Amino acid sequence: MTTASAPRDRYNAVWIIFFILGLGTLLPWNFFMTATMYFTNRLKDPQTNAEYNQTENVTVAKDDPRRNVLESKFNNVMTLCAMVPLLIFTCLNSFIHQRIPQKLRIPGSLSVILVVFLITAVLVKVEMEPLPFFAFTMIKIICINSFGAILQGSLFGLAGMLPASYTTPIMSGQGLAGTFAAFSMICALASGSELQASAFGYFITACVVILLAIVSYFALPKMEFFQYYSESNGSRSNSDEENKMDLLKQGNVQRLSEINPEQIIKPLITLLFPLLECVCMSIYPCSYSYSLPLRAVVSQLLCFFTDTYFIPVSCFLLFNLMDWAGRSLTAVCMWPGKDSIWLPVLVIARLVFVPLFMLCNVQPRHFLPVAFAHDAWYIVFMILFSFSNGYLASLCMCFGPKKVSQHEAETAGAIMAFFLSLGLALGAALSFAFRAMV
Repeated sequence: MTTASAPRDRYNAVWIIFFILGLGTLLPWNFFMTATMYFTNRLKDPQTNAEYNQTENVTVAKDDPRRNVLESKFNNVMTLCAMVPLLIFTCLNSFIHQRIPQKLRIPGSLSVILVVFLITAVLVKVEMEPLPFFAFTMIKIICINSFGAILQGSLFGLAGMLPASYTTPIMSGQGLAGTFAAFSMICALASGSELQASAFGYFITACVVILLAIVSYFALPKMEFFQYYSESNGSRSNSDEENKMDLLKQGNVQRLSEINPEQIIKPLITLLFPLLECVCMSIYPCSYSYSLPLRAVVSQLLCFFTDTYFIPVSCFLLFNLMDWAGRSLTAVCMWPGKDSIWLPVLVIARLVFVPLFMLCNVQPRHFLPVAFAHDAWYIVFMILFSFSNGYLASLCMCFGPKKVSQHEAETAGAIMAFFLSLGLALGAALSFAFRAMV
C-alpha cells in the first residue's frame, strides 16, 4: 500500500477524535490541580476549618501557624505522588505495549480514571477526617497518574502509526485542557462560589470529558482513514511474526531472541536520541518554572489585576493559552525539520527562561536581586516561554515516530512519551532547589 492510495480523513473526523483523546488525557488532571484549594481546605483542623468557613475571603498564608502539617506538605507530596508514577508507568508502557493491545490499554485506562473521578466527586459531599482524606487523595493521585501515563504513551504510540500531523491534535487537545482549567478557575474566583461547589463542578466536568473520550475512541476503528493505516501497520507486524516463525523452524533461537521487544527498544533510543533530548529539554524549563517560581511572582502595578487575579490570569491562563497556540501551530508549520541543527539550538536556548523568571519579582527572596520588577517583563517572558514550549515540544513529538520504520512507529511514540514525562519529572524535582536559591 502506498501513501498516494490512502483515503482522505473525511470531515477531519480522525483528527477531531485524536483532539478529544488529547483533551481527555490532561483535562481531568488539570481540574484536579485546579481544585488544590479545596483539598487543602478539607485538611484543616476541625476548629480552624469552622473559623475559615465563618470568615469570608480569608486566605491562609503559607507560613501561617494555623496551617497543619498535612496542609503545608500537600503540594510537595502531591508532586511526588504524581511525577514518580507518571515516569515509572510511562517507561513500563514502552515495554508492555507489544504485549497488551492498545484496544485494552486506552479504554481501560480511561475507565479507571473515570471511576477515580466519580469517587472524588462523591467524596465532595462526604465528611472525612483530615488524615484519611489526605491518604485517600494521594492514592487517587497515584492511580490517576499511573493510568494516565499508560494512556498518554499509548495514545502517542497510536498516533505514530498515522501521518506526522496527527500527533498535533493530541498536543493541541492537551493544551486546550490547561486553558479550559485555568479559565474555569478564574470564573470560579469571579463568581465567588464556594470551594466545595467549584470542586464538584470540576470533577463532574472531568467525568463528562472522559466519557466523551471513551465514546470517541470506540468510534475510531470505524473510520476508513484510520483503518487504512492500522491495517498497514498490522500487515507489517504480521510479516515480522512470520519471520520469527521461520527463524524458529530453522532452529535459529539466537537470532529469534535478537528481535525481542526489549532489544528492539535500545537501537530505537539510539536512533531517536537527538529528538529525545530535545523533547525532554523542551519541557524541562516549563515544568521547573511553572511548578513553583512563576506562582510566587508578585505584581508591582496591580493596575490591570488585583492580587486575587494576577497569578491566575498572567501565569495560568496566559501560559496555557500561548502553549495551546504553539502546539496548534504545528498543524500548519513544521519548521525546523527533524534533522535540522536549529531544532536542538532552539530547544537549548529555552533554558535561558529559568534564570529570567528567577530574576522577576518572585517573593519572598533571599539571595538574588530583582532585575525585572515591572509586570510587563514577566508577561513578555511568559508569552515567549509558553509559546515556544508548546511549539517545540509538539514538533519533537510529531517527528519522533517518523524517524523510524512504520512497524516501529508505535514503539517510538511510546518512547517519546516517556522522555516527555522525564522532562516534567526533572523540572518538578529541580524546581524546589532553584526556588531556594532565589
